[in-house]
Formats: sequence, C-alpha cells, structure tokens
Amino acid sequence: MIEELSQKLLNSQAPLRIHLIGVAGSGMSGLASLLLGMGHRVSGSDRVTSGETQRMQNMGLHFTSPHLAECVHGADVVVYSSAIRSTNPARMEAERLNIPAIRRAECLAAILKGKEGIVISGTHGKTTTSAMCAHIMRRGGIHPSHYVGAEIPVLGVNAHWDDKGQAMVAEGDESDGTLALYTPKHAVVLNIEEEHLDHYKDLEHIKTVFQTLLKQTSGSWVYCQECPVARELCATSPQGVSYGWEEADYTASNVLERSGIVAFDVHKKGDLLGRVELGVPGRHNALNALAAIAIADIHGVSFEHTMLALSTFAGARRRFETKYLSEHLRVIDDYGHHPTEIAATIQTARSLDPKRLVVVFQPHRYSRTQKLADDFGAVLQQADRVFITDIYPASEQPIEGVSAETIAEAMARHGSIKVECVGAVAEAHHQVGNALRQGDMLITLGAGNVHEIGTKITRDIKVLDDMERVADDIAWKLYEPMSKHTTILVGGPAQFWIEPSTFQAFGDVVKFCRERGIPIRVVGRGSNLLVRQGGIRGGVVHPKRGEFSEISVSGNTIRAGAGVRFKKVASVAQVAGLTGFEWMEGIPGNVGGGLRMNAGAMGWETFDQVVDVTFLDEDGEIHTRSREEIEAFYRNVPELRRHFALAATFEGKPAQKVEIESAMRASKNKRQTSQPVAASAGCIFKNPEAMPAGKLVDDLGMKGKAYGKARVSPVHGNFIVNEGKASAQDVLGLIEQIQSQAVAEYGIELDTEVQIIGEDVAQF
Repeated sequence: MIEELSQKLLNSQAPLRIHLIGVAGSGMSGLASLLLGMGHRVSGSDRVTSGETQRMQNMGLHFTSPHLAECVHGADVVVYSSAIRSTNPARMEAERLNIPAIRRAECLAAILKGKEGIVISGTHGKTTTSAMCAHIMRRGGIHPSHYVGAEIPVLGVNAHWDDKGQAMVAEGDESDGTLALYTPKHAVVLNIEEEHLDHYKDLEHIKTVFQTLLKQTSGSWVYCQECPVARELCATSPQGVSYGWEEADYTASNVLERSGIVAFDVHKKGDLLGRVELGVPGRHNALNALAAIAIADIHGVSFEHTMLALSTFAGARRRFETKYLSEHLRVIDDYGHHPTEIAATIQTARSLDPKRLVVVFQPHRYSRTQKLADDFGAVLQQADRVFITDIYPASEQPIEGVSAETIAEAMARHGSIKVECVGAVAEAHHQVGNALRQGDMLITLGAGNVHEIGTKITRDIKVLDDMERVADDIAWKLYEPMSKHTTILVGGPAQFWIEPSTFQAFGDVVKFCRERGIPIRVVGRGSNLLVRQGGIRGGVVHPKRGEFSEISVSGNTIRAGAGVRFKKVASVAQVAGLTGFEWMEGIPGNVGGGLRMNAGAMGWETFDQVVDVTFLDEDGEIHTRSREEIEAFYRNVPELRRHFALAATFEGKPAQKVEIESAMRASKNKRQTSQPVAASAGCIFKNPEAMPAGKLVDDLGMKGKAYGKARVSPVHGNFIVNEGKASAQDVLGLIEQIQSQAVAEYGIELDTEVQIIGEDVAQF
C-alpha cells in the first residue's frame, strides 16, 4: 500500500485529491503542508479551527468544520490522525465508498520514499533535534524538506516540501508503533525508555519497533552513547555513529550554561571541530545538537555553517519557551510530560538561577501516571513549589485510584517540597498566580493544555506591570482570595489586588483602570461584604497602608484615613477624652466602608459625626466635601457609590474619661451578648417596616437553620455564620431560603444589607 501510494504521490503529472480528517492537529497540519507543496488538491476537516487551519487555507487547503460525511466525496485517498475514531462520520463515509483510508504515519512513510529520508526517533527530544537538523541543512545549502511535530520559529512552519533538495528530515513518532513503517536513508536514535505503555507491553516491546526501523535504514544509525538501550541496539553495527559526552564519534566537552544558552567544544573522533554556542539552554540540548551535527556532517555541511546555524536556533514552540520575562517573573512553557524530560527541564531552569522555581505539572494519561508516579514524585522534588492539575486523559478512560493525588503522594515519599492539587486547568491559574513572588520562575509542564495557565497569568501580570509604571507606591497580587478579606471568610479571587499607600497612587490606579475599561472596586475589612465564588473581575483596591492608615486628633475632631478601623477611632477618641465614638468600638469595619454604607449601631450612624469627607471621583481626581454637601441615608450614601472615600473628619464632644469608659463597656457588653462571635458579615438583611429582620427570622423558626457549612446564628437571627469552610454558595443558598420563606409566610420581601458582589463563575 505504502509503495503504491508513494508512486502516486510523486507523480506530479497526476495530482491526487486527498482529504485529511483532523487537519487542525500539529501532525496533520504538517502533512497538509507537504501535500500542498507537492501539488496535490488537499481538503481537510476538524471540529475546531485554528491559526494553522487559516494559514493552510491561504496555501490552498479547502477546510470544513465540523467533520461531515460529504467532505470525503471525490477524494482519492483519506488520511486520518490517531485521535479520529472509527465512528467519525467522514471516516465512516470513506469506508462506505471504498475510498482508501490510511493513518497519518502511512502517508508520511509514502512521502519519505520519494526522498533521502532522515528519521529522528526517540522517547524525548525529537522535535528539537528534527528542527536543528532541518535548520542546519537549510543554512548549509542542502535544501531539505522537513516534517516536525511543532511550530518552529526559525523554520517558519512545521513542515515544508522543497523540490530542489533530496534530503527530508522527519520526526518519527514511536507512540503507536508506526515508526516501523519508515524506510529512511539515515536514522537518529536519541533515547529509548519505557513510555506509551497504553500501547506497548514493556520496554522489550518498544525495542522491537526501533529494531525494525534500524533494519530498514540503509545508511547511518546515529545514536546517543549515553542511552544504554540505544547503545545496545546500535553500537555493534558498522552503520552505527555515536555521540555523547566521551568515548563517542562526536563528543561535547567544556560545557558552559549561562544566560539561557549552552556552549561547548565539539570533537569528531578526538579532533576538535570548534566551539558551538547554542541559542537554547540546557545540557540535554547539547546532546540533541550533537545528533544534528553528526547528520549535517554526513551530508557534507561544513562545521562553520553548522556552528552559525546552531547559534541562531531559537527552539520549538512549547520546548522551554519563554512566554514572559520581567523583573517580577519569568514564565516558561515546556511540553515535557515524562520524568526524564521534566528532569532535563528543571535542570535547565536551575542553570538560569531563579530565586524560586515554581512548577505546574499536568499529568498526561492515566496509564503513564500509574506506571511512573514514583519517578514523577522524585523528579518534581527538584522544584521549590509544585502544583498538579487534573490528568489530561488524551483518549484514555480513567483508572480507578489514579489521579493528580497519586503524584502528590509520591512526592511526599521523596521529600518535603510543598505540592498542591489544583483541579481543572480552566481555573488553576488563580491558585498558581496568587502563590507567585517577585523573582520566581514559573514553568508549565505537560502535553495537554497546561500552557493556558501561563498564558492567563502572563496576560494579567502585564496589566499590573503597566499599572506599576504609572502608579508609584502600590503593592499588588494576582488572584487574591477574597475569603482572606471578608469577615465571613468566603469568596472567590480578586483578579487584581492593589494596595496603594498614598491618595495620589490611588488616583493613578483609578485613571489607569478607567482608560483601559478595567472595572474597579474598593474593599476594606470586608465586614459587610459577601463575594460570590467566581470572584471579582478587574481591580480590587485595598486602601489600608500609608496615608490610609493615618489618624490624628485636633481639638474636638479626629481625622482618619479610609483604612483605619472603627475600633481604632473609638480607642483614639477615648484617649483624647472625646465622647460620641463609643458605638464604633464594636463595628468590625474600616472608616472607608463605614462611610460608603453609613454604617451604624446603638442608635448612631457614621454621618452623624462626619465633618467632611475626602474622596476620589471616577476620573481619579481628589475632592473634599463638607457634611452639608453630602446626602446620607440609612445604609446608603449615593455620593460614595460612585466615588471612593480616602479619609474623613469626625467630630466628638469632650467628656470625662469615666463617662467614656462606661459607654465603651456598655457598647461591648451589648455586642457580646446580642451578636455572634463566629465569622459573619454582620447583619444580613435590612430591617423591614413590619418588624426587625432578626425577629422575623426568629418567628420563621429559622434560627440555627443550616445550608452546607453556613448557619443562621442561634444568637441573632439576622446573622449568618461560617461554621468552617463554608462557600459563598452556602451563604447565598441560606439567604434565598430565608427570603422565600419570609414571602411565603408573611408576604415580606427582605432586602439584603450585606453587599453581594462578584461573579457566580469566574470570568477571568
């Protein structure tokens, strides 16, 4: 079949109509590029579109999405990827119409027969080494065609057909045994380890596939001397050409790793050829480069051309690819999903001397996780902090008892590095991003979609970097859990958590966010706040440091920043001999929140004592207005719904200390006896006209009512308390139950006094 197809593919006088099922994948898109370059009429279908499908359409691909039976009508040959099942409608239609349907590797094997093929094989490093070979040979004037399993910046595309040259470099996939289909001129064996055990029984089974490839290779067997299995298969053959650190045909010595590069001297059978400075980091890439150097030398490329080509080699996408670099953070993405690959990646990362190495690993396949869990556990201990996502299953069904926790447990057996399982990739960036510190290197590792975590973190940290350039005196964090900043201890993350230390810095932040359409909200101690589980999109400003924490007394007035706690105001007033502030002693919030809500207790409200308020407007400009200029209602100050309080002046009256102390004790006693001490958000409902909200809840018989880990306080019916690890959904569910019962039994609609903000599901 392959021989017959090869003859047809190479007949330029009779182009074929070829349809590719699953054409958006990296391997199939490369095949489409080759076939289009050979002059064939190519169509393809997939369930998704991508940048690659658009690029191929510009080359002449007829693309359709999703897969439809009629896509294959008129095709001479149908090619399908390993991900395409037999029930795919296009594949089933090809079978019904008796159109030849072949696997991707069979088509590539047929194409290779028309060239002097160079198949790059091995468990790890195939993509990088294939790209190096193609790049060197192109620079050396060989005009190679190439087929590589990822996007390669220096090559432009992952696959290219060149009519001018006879050589073709192809990455050979051993995962499903199809490596045995190739009959190349030369073969490279980088390494052979236990891998893809969903297909193979054991290492001996894997070795038979490589042995078949070697037997079908007419020229050189270039192999890594450092790999015992590759050495076992190749060393005794006259076709064998070895490379390694020593005692090989091609060796590297005086290896130097620095600033993201690796440099080394190259010897051929003991003779110095010269020194290579490789444009990608890592000792393992020095070995990959030796394999490429050997192939280039076999093809007559001068070492000078080889040396220059390797110095400009920029690597493949998702192979230790720097996604972001600043003084705060470096984000690296790498495809490594086997213990050996991860070890090499971590070693390379360490050569760059990060303050701290944070790794996010997405296990690939249940079978691999089960078989190699202990090896994963050992190698991941070389990081400083580790996060593990859910397993990326590929086409596998789950295996009972095998999960991310399997690797976390293995790590615990090998050391004490902190590891956390973060669930699905979609929201894992919240936990990872919040754990990052200045100077960290973050590496996302895995063959699935783990790179999305780094992409989202990079997107958001760029915003904060830009903000920092225009706003001095700010501290910030990504994805800060609002459960840390609400008195009820629930709530999802704040996308951007910002702590200014001056009024001007706050103004700069407001201007920055407004210009970019970023929503902004101010949160103090979160005493009257309930944040939904999806968190808060945009910026959350927490004004508690610097100017916001200042408090001073002048005569009968107290000037306090928005970050000052009401308890602090009451305490300062007591020392200064001023009365009228005692009610504040039991309020858990800050001045800023109290002003915005016109908080109150004991018959007092915040604005009963306000002299003036300094605030930011929506444009980031600072204003001060007197009490007479500000409308204040019960739990509502419209002016401060739109604007942001910075500070306020309060007025008290002189009094004897004994009088103030007595009032303070009365305030404390009332709160201690009438309000719960457990975590709460304060009063949940506004008092309706008919009766106090707490009494209504009592009359409904709902005191002590629980929903999940949230419970109506047995002490006061208008309080919901967190009994430990309650979620926002628990609290909201209990609120809805109380509201529904109040309407059903008394016809009273209860409005919430607590401010409920945020998203049900994270939108960032």
